[in-house]
Amino acid sequence: MRWWSAANFVSNAGTWMQLTVQNLLVLHITGSAAATGLSMSVQAAPALLVSLLGGAAVDRWPRKLTVAVSQTLLGAVAFTTALLVALDRIDMTALLVLAAVTGVIATVDGPACALLGNDLVPVADVPSAIGVGALVHSAGRLAGTALAGIAVGFLGTASAYAANGLSFLFVASVVPFLRPAAGAAEEAAAVPRKAPAPARTGVREGLAYFARRPRLVALAGITGLSSVFGRNYGLTLAVLVTGPLAGGAGAFGTVSTVLAVGGIIGAVLGARLHRPSVQTVGLLAAAGALLQVVAGLSPSLAVLLVLVLPMAVVESVSDTAGTAVLQTDPPPHLRGRVLGVWSSIGTVWSLGGPPLLGLLMEWAGARGALVAGGLLIAGSIGTGLLVRRRGGPVPVPLPAKDGDVTGRAALGTAA
Repeated sequence: MRWWSAANFVSNAGTWMQLTVQNLLVLHITGSAAATGLSMSVQAAPALLVSLLGGAAVDRWPRKLTVAVSQTLLGAVAFTTALLVALDRIDMTALLVLAAVTGVIATVDGPACALLGNDLVPVADVPSAIGVGALVHSAGRLAGTALAGIAVGFLGTASAYAANGLSFLFVASVVPFLRPAAGAAEEAAAVPRKAPAPARTGVREGLAYFARRPRLVALAGITGLSSVFGRNYGLTLAVLVTGPLAGGAGAFGTVSTVLAVGGIIGAVLGARLHRPSVQTVGLLAAAGALLQVVAGLSPSLAVLLVLVLPMAVVESVSDTAGTAVLQTDPPPHLRGRVLGVWSSIGTVWSLGGPPLLGLLMEWAGARGALVAGGLLIAGSIGTGLLVRRRGGPVPVPLPAKDGDVTGRAALGTAA
């Protein structure tokens, strides 16, 4: 797990180096902010269309081999981009094609890496492992963003892509030496099959499982509301700081730094969770929403900075708890497909959320959007909890296969 965490830190740093540079590269090529948004959408679009198939593939293929191959392919794409940039042969068409290829590979790589990390610890420690992963991601983001400027300044734009390619190869080189923990769930994908399963039992089985699980549907609703109306701080807080609070780019940079620090603190706290539940996620999301309401009413930048830190901490712990529920609720042979369903849903939020929030800000302003969004989130979650308590639990039969661990206490409490 230590080697896997180190490899993921390197990989996240490389990824954020490339993401930081890519927007600047698109602006350099086209001079258009709209083109920058298009490149991001092209890379995200495969998650909406192909994630279900990618999740089914993760459930069928040996996990370590899947991760090693997907990381190597991502590295090849990064090196190809670096070469084209270095030779000054890159254009918008090539960049969009490479972004789309990256997005397709990521539909397999994302769930495979997440589930491989869970296999390295005992089942009871999976929530803590997910918290460690969130911490590694936050630290890698900070490091990658800082290193991007240094790399470009001294070595040029191509160096950021080359560094990302090397980071993928580092992960691929570590994978063969990883050993699953004693007692960890056996990979369903590694079990030999006499014949490939029909496609309908792949994608449709994952969709059916997700739809039958009220807790997963509730988790999707909570996360969707929070993502659209509560977590686009790069937009809402930027407008609040530079508008009503009369700050500049430097002031927003300070707010962003506090958000990043809060995310790291939250990841550390989230790693201590042992029995996360959907109710925990909901309560944390509601608390964050109420803090957002108060932040929207901040009379000064100093007050906003005081509120931003706990907002980021609560958001990070909530994310860790939700991810733990998502990755431990399904039986092992369905986890890849469930993550594929989740990725498709998340892409809808990420593509549709900013325009909806933008319309709300046009109508109510930055303060009004923060207050209205926070009240909507907290009110919806509170209503859902009241309805659940009055209605009582609804038993749902679960399909199981040999080797599944759905009956173990650690997974039962996670749900």
